[in-house]
Amino acid sequence: MKISVASKGKDEESFLSEVSARAPYFLIFENGKLVESIKNPFTVGGGAGYSAAHLMSEKGVELIVSGGKFGPVLKMSLEDKGIKMKQFSSSLKVKDALKKVM
Repeated sequence: MKISVASKGKDEESFLSEVSARAPYFLIFENGKLVESIKNPFTVGGGAGYSAAHLMSEKGVELIVSGGKFGPVLKMSLEDKGIKMKQFSSSLKVKDALKKVM
C-alpha cells in the first residue's frame, strides 16, 4: 500500500504537519519503506487542496496521513480520487503515525 504523510520535515523522524494540503513535505511510503520525499510546491497561493490531491493520485497514493484537519476542497478531491484519509495529532512523529496505519 502506498501511503503519503503530510510532514514538517523530510524524513521519518519529523513530526506530522498540522496542515494537510499546505504541509511542508509529503513523504511517500510503499510497504512501510520511504520511497520519496516531496517538498510541497503548494504551500502558498490558491488551489492547494485540489493540487495536493492530484499529486497524490499521480503518485498512486491510497491513504494520506496528516497531523491536522483535511480542508473541504482537499477532502472532496481525495474522496473523488478514492484516496482515504487519517488524522492524528501533530505531536506524533511520522514513523509512529505510520506504525498506527500499517
